[in-house]
Amino acid sequence: MKFAGTTFLKVVAATAALALGAVGAQAQTILKFSHTDNPGGSRDKAAKVFAEKVESYTEGRYKVRIFPAGQLGNDPKAIEQLQLGGVDFTVSATGSYATHMPSLNLTAMPFLVDSYEQGWAFYDSSAWLQGEFDKLPEKGIRVLATWEAGFRSFTTTFPLNSPADAEGKKMRVFPNDMIRWTMEAIGFQTVVMPVTDVYLAIQQGTVHGQENPVDTIVSLKFAEVAPNLTLTRHVYSPLPLTVAERTWAKLSEEDQQAILKAAAESSAYSRKLVADSVAAQLDQLAAEGTTVITPEIGPFREAVATVYDKAREVYGADVVDRVLADAAAIRAAN
Repeated sequence: MKFAGTTFLKVVAATAALALGAVGAQAQTILKFSHTDNPGGSRDKAAKVFAEKVESYTEGRYKVRIFPAGQLGNDPKAIEQLQLGGVDFTVSATGSYATHMPSLNLTAMPFLVDSYEQGWAFYDSSAWLQGEFDKLPEKGIRVLATWEAGFRSFTTTFPLNSPADAEGKKMRVFPNDMIRWTMEAIGFQTVVMPVTDVYLAIQQGTVHGQENPVDTIVSLKFAEVAPNLTLTRHVYSPLPLTVAERTWAKLSEEDQQAILKAAAESSAYSRKLVADSVAAQLDQLAAEGTTVITPEIGPFREAVATVYDKAREVYGADVVDRVLADAAAIRAAN
């Protein structure tokens, strides 16, 4: 087939451009990010920030595809898939990782910190916690940064004003010994189930309530079925963002640094978003008919005092006292 000179050059150029585009498309690697937040929730928003920055900082070599609302599995399943290489990223409460490293249960000891600033300092500077995170790659998991969820409080189908009100009531918990011990010390019977099953379980009366940060309560609409919100703030519950160690090992050092940068910036975004949103979220819940209860905290603190002793028995007094000392030092400084 014959072409005029100019036409021939245009065809060659177009063909070359298509070939280069195909190579570029093949070169881009898709990374899966699984989480259990609903679309539009704070974790989902932070995941989108992280995804945008990963693609930008790796110059398009990697694209993060987000699977929200437990599409690929609940939190424990996502962490298992992370270990097996089925997903590349996930984000979940620190206690969710304790199935694979039991010492992380100690981060869920009740009333360790009293403010966001103290919580951030604990997660960023506790020598004990950083040491535990450094062991996770042996389990196939690597912590990149910590996102925010806030302090855990209760939503119940009945008014919860004191531990006495918990007697005979069933409380949903996730698979975490410390949370379970704390709930039982308050007086609840505990039922372990995935967070994705909780709404229906409350609606059907299988459990009488659940405990989560306000941000999660709003995102997963728990107050619709458990309209009493009791602000105990009994456990600080942030969300380590993790990558599969298998995925991490395949990255160049340049791309590892790019992903770490994206993780740090998404962490700052997540912390500010959640901390700045709580007051408005509480107003929103109250406007929608939720009864917001600010209880006297003393009786709850007294009820859970036995949890520290139980932790010492199971994990050793030395390590428990080290965690408590780190937290006390941070409370004093912040």
